Amino acid sequence: MNVLYEEEGEYKAGTVLSQSPASYQIESPHGRRSKIKAANVVLTFERPSAAELLAEARKFADGLDTDFLWQCRKGAEFGFQDLARDYVGRDPAPVESAGVLLKLHSAPMYFYRRGRGRYHAAPEDTLRLALAGAEKKKRVLEKIAQWAAQLSRFECPPEIVQLRDELIYAPDRAKPETKALEQACAQVGLSAPRLFERCGLLPDSHAYHLGRFVHEFFPKGVGFPAHEAPVLPAELPLAACVAFSLDDIGTTEIDDAFSVTRGSEDELRIGIHIAAPGLVFAPESSLDVIARERLSTAYMPGRKFTMLPDDAIDCLSLDEGNVRPVVSLYLVVGAGDFALRGRHTKLERVRIVANLRHAEYDALNAAFENGERIGLALEEELLTLWQLALALEKRRGRPSVNAANLDYVFQVEDGRVAIEARKRGAPLDKVVSELMILANTTWGEQLAEKDLAGIYRVQSSGKVRLSVHPETHEGLGVASYAWMTSPLRRYVDLVNQWQLVAGLRGQRPPFSRNSEALLTALRAFEVTTARYDEHQRAMEHYWCLRWLEQERIAEIEATVLRDNLVRFDRLPLAVRVPSLPELEPGTRVRLALERPDLIERTVACTWRATLDRAASDVAAAPAAEGGEAAL
Repeated sequence: MNVLYEEEGEYKAGTVLSQSPASYQIESPHGRRSKIKAANVVLTFERPSAAELLAEARKFADGLDTDFLWQCRKGAEFGFQDLARDYVGRDPAPVESAGVLLKLHSAPMYFYRRGRGRYHAAPEDTLRLALAGAEKKKRVLEKIAQWAAQLSRFECPPEIVQLRDELIYAPDRAKPETKALEQACAQVGLSAPRLFERCGLLPDSHAYHLGRFVHEFFPKGVGFPAHEAPVLPAELPLAACVAFSLDDIGTTEIDDAFSVTRGSEDELRIGIHIAAPGLVFAPESSLDVIARERLSTAYMPGRKFTMLPDDAIDCLSLDEGNVRPVVSLYLVVGAGDFALRGRHTKLERVRIVANLRHAEYDALNAAFENGERIGLALEEELLTLWQLALALEKRRGRPSVNAANLDYVFQVEDGRVAIEARKRGAPLDKVVSELMILANTTWGEQLAEKDLAGIYRVQSSGKVRLSVHPETHEGLGVASYAWMTSPLRRYVDLVNQWQLVAGLRGQRPPFSRNSEALLTALRAFEVTTARYDEHQRAMEHYWCLRWLEQERIAEIEATVLRDNLVRFDRLPLAVRVPSLPELEPGTRVRLALERPDLIERTVACTWRATLDRAASDVAAAPAAEGGEAAL
């Protein structure tokens, strides 16, 4: 005896070897033996064989008209054998019964299952909607196949072109365009960006990576919404001193400036002047909404996205030749020992006489350390500030920076990049870092003393975080530290400035300690700036690769960090080298480089030699003479 039974949603046939009331032991046409439940058997038959039944039943089912069967049983519940009997006009043969069953099973829109071998014909309205949906789905699948075929030929349909950014940055897998792209990528063995590149839709690798940032953070565009025009306060007194700033050449949001005046024969008056957007617009203003949305200026080589609109920056930045509102911290220090004798804070206007740039003034670093003069404007003032910075650093008992590390400056112009390494802790860098630490510490203490809410930068057990409570910053060696010196570029600084200004004026502060707005700003700032930093590092990585390609670097020296991870010389770039032998961290090696992949931001490296310092220097010379740039 043979049986037709259901298993895992499919109908199968087999020969009965033995049976019990509850089960059958059967053998499949392929010789596999198994145990099935009696309840799953829908048909028993002697002839034909199990294999022949299924083959002939499928042929019979192929000749049946689904719509005709539905018309025969419209709206009624029935068993498959009843329908088979009506269809053939007699008791059906096993092949005919099985054929009808297979046809019913293959048409779930027409027939709903109601138990073992029993079905209910779908209502007419429901069926009509289902068929329309199936037809629509069919057309969509045909369109997907058409788009995928075009993409596989590196032709991009207009529908795909319109969704390019979405498809490569944030694809919606439910959309047919995404499915077509995935099919095409699988067919040609390329990633989506690579496929678009072959289609001519990614002509520039930098635009692709920059577009990812813009798509994520500025989905409505990088422009600023309408906002009120900033109006500078006129009632502020004008400072008796004049100030100057010191920044990189590309800095356009100049937050801080300095002044040096002599008070008496043995005293100096040092001014730290911070731009004051907190005096120009208030919380909940349209400019605040913009700043709160962006939370920080986002930097990357060759490009930045400012926190504030250009018109606000133009009237607030401490630009040369202008008088600007500032929050000033004045220090009275000994002219010889730089001992701190007094300090006070003022809301005022100050005249900016110069914007000094590191590109010109970094020559002073070596001059100061060697006790020399080179005759630059404001050189004596900068020397005084450096001597003060040394005293401040010694008093804190902590270095302001890790002098063992390097900073890298990226200059991008007309698609070419220059990367300059700068040693940390140089005199001019120390001037800025120490005076900013002092200002942030002093004003953080003022907030705490006045019991004003603020956002503090704290460090304990090595971890640096933001807090609404004034706690120790172990790394800097200070009791409280609140960012306030970059209010044009960081929203946290702006919030703290609003609080400080309110305290100085004896007004009610905008934020209480448990203010939801304050806590929201803190959390949002941490998350957003971390993501900004991630993109900045990614773009610096990209421009390092771009430089390798630009300079046609075929070989380079590197230092082993750990395992097969190495850091290139004179570049802030760390890569893995699979061929690297087991070496101690700090070991120097020579690597061969393939051409960088600027889309994937990778470069394949091969270990060539392990070097000591002397050997590496000697080995570098021939490569340079051969016309192939090398480091």
